[in-house]
Amino acid sequence: MKKIPLSVLIDALVVILGNLLCAVGVVLFIVPGGLIMGGSTGVGLFVNRMTGIPVSFFLLAFNVVMFAAGYLTLGKKYAATAVFSTFGYPFCLDILNRLADGRVITRDPLLCMLFGGLFIGLSIGIVIRAGASSGGMDIVPLILNKYFHLPVSVMVYVLDFLVLILQAFMCTGEEFLYGILLVLIYSIVLDKCLVIGKGSVEIKIISEKSDEIKRAILKDIDRGVTIITGRTGYLGKDTELLLSVVSSREVSRTCRWIRKIDPNAFLIISRVTEVRGKGFTEEK
Repeated sequence: MKKIPLSVLIDALVVILGNLLCAVGVVLFIVPGGLIMGGSTGVGLFVNRMTGIPVSFFLLAFNVVMFAAGYLTLGKKYAATAVFSTFGYPFCLDILNRLADGRVITRDPLLCMLFGGLFIGLSIGIVIRAGASSGGMDIVPLILNKYFHLPVSVMVYVLDFLVLILQAFMCTGEEFLYGILLVLIYSIVLDKCLVIGKGSVEIKIISEKSDEIKRAILKDIDRGVTIITGRTGYLGKDTELLLSVVSSREVSRTCRWIRKIDPNAFLIISRVTEVRGKGFTEEK
């Protein structure tokens, strides 16, 4: 029998944790606060308030349908990334509902909106960073992108807005505004979660002592350097521009080395969202 790689088991546990956090946000904050939200959970809340069908039961049925649609249109690869969320999220939702048994932390809509958005944004970010899909409504933008080439990110926001509009008929204007803010909050938290720990700093250096600075970066900072040949705009002199990317912790030390070699060096320092390659996502 072939053993399952440890990395696959870890990713599966991370995805389950992400779905558990989403269930916590819904059960402890979204539902007690009477809030509305986007995605398949928003549809589930709408159906629950209209018919009394448990959110977990509806989401299980809805996710299975979406999972089947994803399997048929996007193939086995998509199905493999969505299987844990398809069945795990409704299960976590049902378990937490039973454990909570009507008990709530707060019903204040502002607190519920903030903490609900935090938990949901974190949960989706964790699932995506594990290389999986949160399933449910996420399949619709992917299908639209495949057949009609519509941007996935745009369609996600459009569908979220449509789900909010669907729930607007059963809530007050204030609750609808809270719902819009909730979507904005978990979208912001999701974006931050996706880039956390991946930020690096790009340093561009123009100096008459470029060879010495290059050797210092390569040897003492242990980072790569790219040499770009250019010409100054004012004097028209040929010059070399050194380009290097370092981690946030290495910026101060790198700048000290550069200033030590050439106090008159011209530096351009800018933050980059993500770097892939040796020394960052691969071993040196």
